[in-house]
Amino acid sequence: MEVYGIDISIKNVPELDSGFIPLSKFAEAFEKSASGKCPIAIAVERDGGQIAVRKTFIHGTKEMEQADRVYVERTVKMMLWCYGGFKVYIAGSDDMYKFIAETYCKGGAREFDADFMARVYERDFEVVGCKYEDAPESVQKSVSVGRHLNGCRIGFDAGGSDRKVSAVIEGKPVFSEEVVWFPKTNSDPDYHFNGILEAFKTAASKMPRVDAIGVSSAGIYVQNRAMVASLFLKVPLDEFDKKVKDIYIRAAKEIGDIPLEVANDGDVTALAGAMSLEDNNVLGIAMGTSEAAGFVDSEGNITGWLNELAFAPVDLQTDAMEDEWSGDIGCGVKYFSQDGVIKLAPRAGIKLDESLSPAEKLKVVQGEMNNGSDAARAVYRSIGIYLGHAIGYYSMYYEIKHMLLLGRVMSGEGGDLIIENAEKVLKEEYPELANKIQLHLPDEKIRRVGQSVAAASLPEVK
Repeated sequence: MEVYGIDISIKNVPELDSGFIPLSKFAEAFEKSASGKCPIAIAVERDGGQIAVRKTFIHGTKEMEQADRVYVERTVKMMLWCYGGFKVYIAGSDDMYKFIAETYCKGGAREFDADFMARVYERDFEVVGCKYEDAPESVQKSVSVGRHLNGCRIGFDAGGSDRKVSAVIEGKPVFSEEVVWFPKTNSDPDYHFNGILEAFKTAASKMPRVDAIGVSSAGIYVQNRAMVASLFLKVPLDEFDKKVKDIYIRAAKEIGDIPLEVANDGDVTALAGAMSLEDNNVLGIAMGTSEAAGFVDSEGNITGWLNELAFAPVDLQTDAMEDEWSGDIGCGVKYFSQDGVIKLAPRAGIKLDESLSPAEKLKVVQGEMNNGSDAARAVYRSIGIYLGHAIGYYSMYYEIKHMLLLGRVMSGEGGDLIIENAEKVLKEEYPELANKIQLHLPDEKIRRVGQSVAAASLPEVK
């Protein structure tokens, strides 16, 4: 198959999506084709002067300009949503610098991405060009977070439909509570604050003292502050800035002047997996309402990267489904969430009532699966093929030894089929990864560690 003048070979194609073009295969073939021609460095800078750099090659010719543009733009997109950043450097090509600057700006095709990053880092988003030899060097400040089990700790897990809190003494939960709440539909910031504080106080009452508080929460957090979080979706922006950004910091101060650490729930899931597997380099992916992800590196650290793989590209076909929020196509949310199941079900001949909610539509497909429907099996086989190729692409940015797969899409026999087909793709198309990466569903050991207990381990107590 030829894609933008690049010859790529694909052995495994999803049976319900024959037009799927894995970005992993395109990137792999592009880099082989361009190797040694025109050197280019792509870098993204985020808070604390941290910089992620990717040094590679493009063709640098008029004939291959479209391929060069697609490759560079998708690389920038992946780096932003993997690592995060408010500044992009394009070193070694004025043409690519101008193209990316015109794409990631107000009125450009990736305006959403630029605006999102500016909001997260509270800095104007910018693209700068420079000579290849002036490309910035990589600066990573991975800090040990988590696995601290000494003392009396509160672990809080803020979910979209319930909140969980644990009182943990010397690594053992002595109290756990789960309370139903409705954060996504409530516009009153005091509702959220009071719910969080109530959970903290309840856990505190079960221990002789509180030495630290760890929080696992959906959203993006920088220095314990909520920058973007779907939990607080309905809170007006002015109220968000006044009362939500520092919501966990304010609630913790009500308990005392003690260490606090807030982390994205995907990172805490990966941490719980790493703690139970007793190993590192764990990428956790939850396939539910969206695609949530988290990563624990080779040192056992949470990196502070964004890991927002819902927005990261995986497919190059030009008629791929559009993500309604970002306006982009071919991104993970439409492949590794309930949206992916809903997209594929009609292609398999499964009728879905449009009046049903997305969660209810997923249940229809799961019901078909329970009844032995091969149409439903085709849906999960196709997602498994997607996943195998996506792992090939994610592995260009993450050093993965273990991939922990969870979320309602992965439940039941469907999850087993997804893993079976992903492993088949790895074995046949990415053999070097098949020998290196293990795919896991949460087992009882992982569940025993638990999200709120892993959250409790986040802060260090000296």
